[in-house]
Amino acid sequence: MTLLDLQPGKTGIITRIGGHGRLRHRLLDLGLHLGEKVTMVKTAPFRDPVEFALNGSHISLRRSEAELIRIHCIDCK
Repeated sequence: MTLLDLQPGKTGIITRIGGHGRLRHRLLDLGLHLGEKVTMVKTAPFRDPVEFALNGSHISLRRSEAELIRIHCIDCK
């Protein structure tokens, strides 16, 4: 499952961060690290970007970036 698969209000734990080079560094700089809890907040009206909450702050990711981050959902069924 990826960050993009999370429904609003659901939380996941990051298990893998994909991407290469500058894109991967950007994701890490945003605070996306293995083991971090991330909650999906909402999507923009045209579904891109997507807003997430982690470590007390909110970040927005393009859908293509959110697909690179694998998670384990902790409150999904």
